[in-house]
Amino acid sequence: MSKLKLVALTGAGISAESGLRTFRDSDGLWEGYNIEDVATPRAWRKDPALVLEFYNMRRRDVLAAVPNAAHLALAALQDHYDVHIVTQNIDDLHERAGSKNVLHLHGEITKMRSEKNEHKLYKITKDISLGQKASDGGQYRPHVVWFEEPVPMIEQAIPTMYGADIFVLVGTSLAVYPAAGLVDYVKEKVTKYVIDKQIPSVSRYSNVVPIEMPATEGLGHLLELLGVSSGV
Repeated sequence: MSKLKLVALTGAGISAESGLRTFRDSDGLWEGYNIEDVATPRAWRKDPALVLEFYNMRRRDVLAAVPNAAHLALAALQDHYDVHIVTQNIDDLHERAGSKNVLHLHGEITKMRSEKNEHKLYKITKDISLGQKASDGGQYRPHVVWFEEPVPMIEQAIPTMYGADIFVLVGTSLAVYPAAGLVDYVKEKVTKYVIDKQIPSVSRYSNVVPIEMPATEGLGHLLELLGVSSGV
């Protein structure tokens, strides 16, 4: 008998407990920077050195962080369900926790690409320097989706949502589109577990089970509800 398909849509709140700050918790600043100055195509054109400095710092933070109990809980669910994770996060903590099927909507901080070619990716664990160029002559940039850029992976995420037998929303305020609109593709009859220390507006959805807790506690509670041992 095939496993039920459990789909989790995760946001910054799941990595916050690993020490990675969220935009939501930082008064409109991200690590002390205005978003417009470091995370838009305009910022890249204006001051690519500043953008690279910002993402180099974030990459160092990610590499120094470790998966927390929430990441490990989702990985543990793979023993019982066909788990697919769609994440808004650019860190690799889901993968390091052991999750196998992870789709990154907004790119991955541990990869880079030429500014001229968004399809050829390179692994990166060190800093990217201004003047460091790909074979096509384009400056290397982080493989991340900036504000005001399209989100190409959204098309791949939609059928994943539609195929869910169980849906888990964890650590996201549902404020960033188009990612927030993915919940609309989960079938009405599917049970939707919503885990966050502040439950976002989900009143338009049916079969919602709110779990108003931080991600680590909330995923632990979800495992109990599903009768699963975390093994953590």
